[in-house]
Amino acid sequence: MQAELKLRIASGVVLAAVALGATWAGGLAFQLLSVAIGLLVYYEWSTITKLSESDFQGNAFGWLSQAVIAILVLFDYIHLSLPVLAACSVLAGLWVVIRKTSWWLPGGIVYAGLTAVSLAAIRGADYLGLVAMLFVFAVVWGTDIFAYFTGRAIGGPKLAPAISPGKTWSGALGGTTCGVLAGVVVFMAHFSLQDLRIPIIALVLSVASQIGDLFESFIKRRFGVKDSSRLIPGHGGVMDRVDGLIFACVAALVLVLAQILSAGGRAVAFGSVLLGL
Repeated sequence: MQAELKLRIASGVVLAAVALGATWAGGLAFQLLSVAIGLLVYYEWSTITKLSESDFQGNAFGWLSQAVIAILVLFDYIHLSLPVLAACSVLAGLWVVIRKTSWWLPGGIVYAGLTAVSLAAIRGADYLGLVAMLFVFAVVWGTDIFAYFTGRAIGGPKLAPAISPGKTWSGALGGTTCGVLAGVVVFMAHFSLQDLRIPIIALVLSVASQIGDLFESFIKRRFGVKDSSRLIPGHGGVMDRVDGLIFACVAALVLVLAQILSAGGRAVAFGSVLLGL
């Protein structure tokens, strides 16, 4: 157990250093990180759901879709990536209807594609994108860490026993509280807090991150696997580490797109819209 804990801590430190280093650098470094995470998520999704066995051709199209999304993200065509992702998802849905194959195919295309797109879109290339990404990280990591410790310390009624027996309502509420506080602290380290906008956004992202955690638990329980893969020593797979982050980033993306559309569709930096600056 001691050796396993040391391995887990070492892997965690390396992962955090890579994520924060790429976030600080921005540009191509963070785009590469976003694309890598998206591709690894699709690999794990297709492996868990056995897409390569049940629908080899459909899975090949799924990989092609992720490759196209990756190219668009790397060449900074974020504005094209969402329409292309939507088109690929629709085509995959038609394939499922016609061939009567698994709906896990379009689900994986959407899940992995949105992972890469939302991460890259939030970080962007400017200072506000950096702060926005650090804000999201703070909310997600604060929620995840303190949900675990609060749940272990207080216990009580289970949050979703049929999906994840270990999670409690006390952990969820404690994690949300600390996640919101962590996000507010990051924001206030750069700007003054004028109203309740940032705490409310942090609350939405914290709840979304916990839903993402439960969603991945549901998938793993559905297919009878403990970890999404063994890619990360001591931690399991990439999906095991970024499940909450994916849902939080997608929630942030939806919030930003809703505000952009309500403002007439004017092209602006995602980070500045998310932070209200």
